[in-house]
Formats: sequence, C-alpha cells, structure tokens
Amino acid sequence: MSSPDLKRKRSISPPPQNPMHKQPNLNQELATLGMSRPGGRYIPRPVLNAMLQQQSLDSSSADTQRLKWDQLRKSINGLINKVNTGNIKLITPQLFQENLIRGRGLFARSVIRAQSASLPFTPIFASLVAIVNSKLPQVGDLLVQRLVNQFRKSYKRNDKTTCNATVIFIAHLVNQSVISDVFALELALFLLSKGGDDGVEIAVQYVREVGAALQEREPSMSNLIYEEFRNLLHDADISKRVQYMIEVLFQIRKDKFKDNVIIPDDLDLVEEEEQITHDLDFNGQLNTQDGLNIFKFDPNYEENEEKYNSIRYQILGSSDDEEEEEEEEEEDDEAVQPATQDGIVDQTGTNLVNLRRTIYLTIMNSLVFDEAVHKLMRIQIPEGEEIELCNMIVECCSQERTYNKFYGLIGERFSKLNRMWQECFQRSFCGFYETIHRYETNRLRNIARFFGHLFASDGVNWSCMNIVKITQEDTTSSSRIFIKILFNEIVEMMGLKTVKERFSDSALRNDFSGLFPTDHPANTRFSINFFTAIGLGAITEGMREWLKTAPKVMPAPPVHDDDSSDSDSSSVLSSSSSDVSSLSDGSRRGGGRRGRSLSRSPRRSFSPPRRRYSRSVSSSPPRRRYSGSRDSRDSRDSRSPSPPRRRYDSRSPPPRRRSPSPRGYRGGTARDSRGGRGYDRSRSPPPRARYDDSPPPRARFNDDSPPRARYNDSPPRRRYERSRSPPRRRPARDSPPPRRY
Repeated sequence: MSSPDLKRKRSISPPPQNPMHKQPNLNQELATLGMSRPGGRYIPRPVLNAMLQQQSLDSSSADTQRLKWDQLRKSINGLINKVNTGNIKLITPQLFQENLIRGRGLFARSVIRAQSASLPFTPIFASLVAIVNSKLPQVGDLLVQRLVNQFRKSYKRNDKTTCNATVIFIAHLVNQSVISDVFALELALFLLSKGGDDGVEIAVQYVREVGAALQEREPSMSNLIYEEFRNLLHDADISKRVQYMIEVLFQIRKDKFKDNVIIPDDLDLVEEEEQITHDLDFNGQLNTQDGLNIFKFDPNYEENEEKYNSIRYQILGSSDDEEEEEEEEEEDDEAVQPATQDGIVDQTGTNLVNLRRTIYLTIMNSLVFDEAVHKLMRIQIPEGEEIELCNMIVECCSQERTYNKFYGLIGERFSKLNRMWQECFQRSFCGFYETIHRYETNRLRNIARFFGHLFASDGVNWSCMNIVKITQEDTTSSSRIFIKILFNEIVEMMGLKTVKERFSDSALRNDFSGLFPTDHPANTRFSINFFTAIGLGAITEGMREWLKTAPKVMPAPPVHDDDSSDSDSSSVLSSSSSDVSSLSDGSRRGGGRRGRSLSRSPRRSFSPPRRRYSRSVSSSPPRRRYSGSRDSRDSRDSRSPSPPRRRYDSRSPPPRRRSPSPRGYRGGTARDSRGGRGYDRSRSPPPRARYDDSPPPRARFNDDSPPRARYNDSPPRRRYERSRSPPRRRPARDSPPPRRY
C-alpha cells in the first residue's frame, strides 16, 4: 500500500529546473577568469560575446581590459601560427591591426615558441620580425634580447636542442639585418672558444646559416672564424663526426653557400633604407621585460589605444580611406562600362583615355601584386580593348626609376589566369619590340626586364621570339640593348643551363631561326659575336658547328659596267695618248688581246704595269715632271688638228667627265674605245710626231693656270711614257722634248 503512495508523490512533484537554460552570471565568470591560470581558459563564444557586450561601455574596468588582453593574445598567436611564405604579405597587415606595443611581450613569446617548434620555418619568422622591427623597433629589440637571454640559459643548462634553435634564429635575424654583424662574430667566436663537440657542432650549424652574409658584408670577420675552425680541425681533440662537419662547412664555403642563401627572394620584403639594426653587447646586461607576458591593469587604456591607432594609421592607413578607394573604384568601373547599342558611341577616344587612367590609378593604389590583379580584374574592359591593359602595365613599369618586380608578377599572374591575356602580352611584346627605338635607355631597360620575367616564368609563349632577327641589317643600337637586357634577365631567373636547353628545343627551332641565323655566314658570325659579347657564348655552339661545315659563299662579282665607265672617265681626264687608254682599259676589263693585236710593238708596250707604276711613283720629283708633261700634252692636244686628239682633251672639272666628246668617241664603233685607240695609233704615226715635237706648248709649261693644276697628278701618263719605249734610243729619236726635261 505504501508503494502507490510513493509513486503518487513522485508524480505530483515538480520537474527539476534545467541548468542549461540558466542565464550566465557574468560577474562570476569574470571573477573565475581572473583567478584562472595566466594563459586564460576557454570561454564559449556566446558567453564571450555577451560578456564583451556587457562590458563594452566600461572600458576602464579591469575585467574588460582582461577580456581584451585575452583576445589580443589569441589573435597574435593565431596569426603567427598561420604565417607562411605565400601569405606573409597578407598576415603582416592583420598583425599590425592588433596593438603590438601593448602585446609586444606576447608577440616575442609566440614567435620564439613557434620557431623552436618548427625550425624549417625560421626564415619566415625572421622575415616577419624584420617587417615588424622596421615599423616598431621596440618590438624587435625586445625579441632580440629575449633570444640572447634564452641562448645564455640554454648554454649553461647544456640544453643542446634549445641552444641550436636559438642560434639558428639569431643567424637568420643577422641575415635580415635585425642583429648586427659584430654580435654575430662574437657569438661564433664564443662557441668556438669553449671547444667540445657540442659547442663546435652548434657553431658549424650557426656559421652555415650566417656565413654567406658575413662573407659578403665583413670578409675579414669571416676569415677569422674560418681560421678558428682550421685550428680546431688540426689541433683540438674533437670527434671524427665533428671533424667531418667542419670539412663539409669548408666545402660549403668553397661552393659560395649556394644552398644557404642570405635571404630567399620571396622573403626579401624590407627595403635596405628601412632596416633597423640592433647592436647588442654580447656580455652586457639584458632587459627581457618578462612582466609584459601577463596582464596588467592600465589606467590610461583609452589614451594608449588612441596613440596606437595613430601609429597604425601611419603604417596601414585608415579604414575610411580604404572605403573611399573602393567607392572610387566602383565609380571608375561604372565610367568604363561599354557603350550600349542604344547609346551614343564616342569616336574621339575619350573612353580609351578614361580606361587607361583607371588602369593607371588602380595599379598605383595597390600595395601588393595580388591586390592589383584583383582590382584590375574588376574593371570592365570593352571587348577588343584587352591589350590596353597589357600595354598600360608595361608603360607603368617603364616609368619607374628602376625595375620593380611588382609589375612582372602582375603580368605573370594575368598570363596564367587566361590564355587571352597571354596572347595579349605576346602581341604587346611584338609591338614594343618594333618601336623600342622610341624609348630612352632607362625605360628600355625596364621594358626588357619586364618581358624577360614573362619569358622566364612562361607567362608568354617563346614562339613570339620569331620577330627578333639578330643581323646587322635588322637590328639597331636600341634593339640590341633591349635584346641584351632581355636575355640577361632570362638567364638570371632560369639559369644558363635551362636557357640553353630551351633554345635547343626542336619544336621551337623555326621560331629561333632569327636569333640564331644560318642563312649566311656573315649573319651567323654577327649573331655569334653578339651573344659572346653579352656573356652568352654558350648558346652559340650550334651556330659555331654550322659555321665550320658551312659552304664558303663567294662574294658578289663586281659590276663591269661601272668599272668600264670609270676607266673611260679616267682615260678622258688623263688626256694622254690613245695607247695609254687602251692598255688601261684592257688591263681592267680583260680586253688586252685586242689592244695587243693592233699595237706595233706588243711585247714592249705590255711590260708589267705594276712594276712600271712602282718605278714611276718612286721617281724623285714626280709631281712637277708629271705636271709639266701633262700640261704640255694637254696643250698639244688642244693645238693638234686631229679630231681624235681634241676628243681626248678634257679641261672640264670632274663633274663634266661624261661630256659629249668622250661619249662620241666611244660611240664611233660598236666594239669599244680600245679598238678606236688602236686604229689611231696604227694609222697616224706623223700626228704622234707632231704631238711630241711641238715647242709652243713647252713654252706654256711655265704658265700653269690653277684650274689645270687640279688635274696634274696622273702618274700613269708618265709611267706609260717611260715604259712605252724600253730601248731609250727610240724615244730620243722620236720625241726629243721629253729627254730635255
């Protein structure tokens, strides 16, 4: 009977209240949070949001500051754990959004812990510290002092793992110029002075990371360190394993630290003039400020927050400016909307000017290339005007004082986004190469390095190099400078071995025929000399082999008509006998046989002409005797009644050589002027005697007029006269006047 009563009482009892629906006591939660461990404890997101909303109006309270301190710690720790090579440029602005001056202790502790847990990421953490140190030096100074203090403690405790991680971090901070080179030298000598296998092993690892920087900046310091290593290797009692490590270090030094660069290209983010170096005393007093790791109430919380907001504004700019920039971008996007079919199409180029202005402003307002590409992709470019974007990127790059890799990365990203952009950049390359002579040297250099970056990163197809022809006729000084800088940039990014393999690709051989011409040996030699002069002679081996086996191309034969006309003109200006002109033409045109057949003494008249020329030139006063002989003959020719003699006389200046009289003389027969001269010589010996024996012209020898003196240096006339009569008795019998002078 009792059991039903019990059941009845249980059924009528009220249900217990569910504790999950109970409203959280915020004050109790805050008190519990304050009494918890220094690292804080997990608070559910709804509870945390409610607590922040309740305390948002009272920022001067300790509870509110504690909540924000905990939020700051989690934010800094999360950003540092997420950083890597790809997103370091995005993480850094987010890190500056937090109050790093208030949380500099949290930042230093989080970075040191993350680096000790992942040594391969040490260069990334060092680059992040270098960026923060360039803007907030007090943060970098605190981290460096804590690192040195950690090294001292770990070395005294013989904690090899922590000590090794610490010296590696210090080495990369030296590479980033956060710590001075003098401190790096003192640390290396300290490790080597103590001896022991562990100390030398840590020193080897340390010098391997920092050796390239010391070798470049302070060679004398570097040599001092290696001397200590050499002494340890020969004198100290160390294990074989450590000796082998020292030998490996010397081999790395011999290879110029090719696997241990100073700063990787992706992490070289701080300009040299913005770097701030901390010079610490290795044995000096350190101030690690351990109290910055825990929360402390700040009575001037709002004032300090305002100060940091002004610093953050100087570093990043305000969010209002970003909103204004976004609004301006939206307005610009609307401005470059393509005209509809119902609207009026402006043919004056105003839309194109606005488009180019928008592209320029977008590029100039971007901090990193990813941001620039993102903003440029939002611009609505009219169909068919896509190449204007590529041209504007190249133009902006050319306007820089020195080449900025920022533009090369923009072009590379666009080329790999869509094949259309790749084709546009290829067309842009062809256009700029054809008009490269219009640019000054500095702009030319920037353009060449930009396209060199695109070729090296495969942003454009190498087949578009078919427009480049390295010959003397197809290149100018500007184009040769452009090609030189272009190829130097490609080799710098890809390496000479890879470039040589690319040029040896059989699929692109036809596209490289202009770069390495094999159509004519002269063009091949020009290309070989060009590449050798710019330091790329290794890629010309194929042309050198072709040049060895190439058929020898004979030079083009001389033009006979021009030579004959020049010979005739020279014979007219000489005003000598027809025999001289006949022999001169015969020797130059191969017609000497006809002249010999018409001559009375062929063997005497055709003695070696070159020997006669040298003898006549070497005569002591050649010019006066030739002058007198020539003038006398000219005078006799002018007085001779024979028409052929008058035709030979020519007192006109050189521009009137082709006068009707010589042309009439040659036009008298269909053969050549040689036949006519031979005929005159054989048929009229008496006129020749009159030509030689005429005293009046001898009297006029002393009255040389200046116009005739200009044509007085004709050595062949005197030469022919002396060689015309070898026996010397016959000229005495036929022409006494020549013997008298």
